[in-house]
Amino acid sequence: MGAPYLNTRTLQQPRAIFSRIHILLHFSAILGLLYYRIKNLLQGDDVSIISWGLITISEVIFTIIWLVTQSFRWHPVARSVMPENLPADSELPGVDVFICTADPTKEPVLEVMNTVLSAMSLDYPPEKLSVYLSDDGGATVTLYAMKEACGFARVWVPFCRKYGVKTICPDAFFSSFGDDERLILRGNEFKNEEKNIKAAYEVFKKNVEKASSVEGSVRMDRPPYIEVIHDDKESKLPQLVYMSRERRPSSPHRFKAGALNALLRVSGVMSNAPYMLVLDCDMYCNDPSSAKQAMCFHLDQNISTTLSYVQFPQTFYNVSKNDIYDAQSRSAYKNKYQGMDGVGGTVCAGTGYYLKKEALYSTPINQDDMTTLFLKAQSEYKWESQLYQSEESLQEAEEKFGASRKFINSINSLNDQRNGRENVLCDETIDEAKTLASCTFEENTRWGKEN
Repeated sequence: MGAPYLNTRTLQQPRAIFSRIHILLHFSAILGLLYYRIKNLLQGDDVSIISWGLITISEVIFTIIWLVTQSFRWHPVARSVMPENLPADSELPGVDVFICTADPTKEPVLEVMNTVLSAMSLDYPPEKLSVYLSDDGGATVTLYAMKEACGFARVWVPFCRKYGVKTICPDAFFSSFGDDERLILRGNEFKNEEKNIKAAYEVFKKNVEKASSVEGSVRMDRPPYIEVIHDDKESKLPQLVYMSRERRPSSPHRFKAGALNALLRVSGVMSNAPYMLVLDCDMYCNDPSSAKQAMCFHLDQNISTTLSYVQFPQTFYNVSKNDIYDAQSRSAYKNKYQGMDGVGGTVCAGTGYYLKKEALYSTPINQDDMTTLFLKAQSEYKWESQLYQSEESLQEAEEKFGASRKFINSINSLNDQRNGRENVLCDETIDEAKTLASCTFEENTRWGKEN
C-alpha cells in the first residue's frame, strides 16, 4: 500500500474550455487584422508605407505578447490539500518565518507587530517554528515593540489555539473583519476570555503607539545586533528573534534582498529549519493552516525533488470599493497564477511563500556538485566540521558561502531532523550570528551572485 495522498491537482475543465474557445476566436480576429494591415502595406504608395509599416510592426509585437500571455489561460489547474495525511507533529520539518521592516515612520510598528503575532499563531508545532524580524532601521522602538508583542503573545497564541481562531492577526480579529468569526465562536467562556484578551491588546497597542511617538529614529550607521526575545523552551510559543544587521554608509545594504540573505545565514546557526516563510511586514497570515498546507506539497515525494516554493495569494482589505485599476491583483491571483501553475509553476510574489532553503544553495543542474561540497553527516550533528573529505572541499565551500564553518555545517545538516536549538542562547551562537549579519561577510564570496 502506497503513501497517502497529500494533495491533488485537477484541470478546471469548464474554465479551460471557455478560455480556449475565446483564445481561438480572438486569434482568428487578430489574423484577420494582420492580413488587412499587410495587404494595405503591400498595396500602399510611398507616402503611406512608412505609417502603415510602423502600425503593422506594432501590432505584430502586440500579437506576440498576447500569444505568450495566453499560455496562462490554456491549462488552469486547481489544487487541494489533505493535511490529515501529514506525519505527526513531532515528525514535521521546521519552518523559519522571515519578516522584514526598514523604517518605523513609514511602516507603523503596530502593523509590523501584528504580522509577527499572526506568524507566531500559525497552526504548527511551536518547537518547529521560529519567527525572525529583520529591522533594517535599527530603531529602538521596534525592539521594544517586539518584547511587548512577545508578552501579549503569551495570552493571544493559547487563545487562538483553544478556540481555533482563523483570523490570527489580533488587529483584524477585533475589527469588523472578525465580526463573523466572533459570532460563530459564541459562548460565555469565549466571551469572557475575548474581553480579557481585547483589554490586553488595548494595553499592548497603547504602549507601542506611545513608544512610537517618542522614539522612532532610524540608525544608518550601526553594528549588528541579535537578540532572542523568546526561546521556545520557556513556554509553548515559537522562538522569536530580533535581528538588526550591520549598516555602514560605505557598504551597500541591498535593501530587502540583503536583509533576507542575512536572515538566511543567522537562522542557519540558530534554528536551521529546512523551510522558510517570507512575509512583508504589512502582510499578516490570514490562514493559520497555511504552514501545514505548504507541507502537503513540500513533503510529497512525487514533486518535492523539483519543488522550490509554494506561493499563497495575497488578499487586500484596505483598497477602494471602486477598484477600477485592480489594485487587489485579483486577475493575477485568481486567474493568471492558476494558469501559470498549469504550465510549470507560478512566479514568486516576494511575500507569502514557503521556500525550501536547499533550493537557494543548489539547483537540479549542480546538485552533484553540492553533494561533493557538503557530505551528509552519518553521525550525530556536531558544530565543528568533521564532514569534509578534504581541506580543498572546505575551502571551496568557504569561497561560496563565507568563512563560517558553523554556517557551512548548518547547510550540510539542513534536512537533519535531529537539529536542535539547545545552544541558541549561548554567547558563542549569538556572536557567530552577529558575524553572519555583518556588512562585510559577503565580501569575496558568491553571495548575491549565485546564492
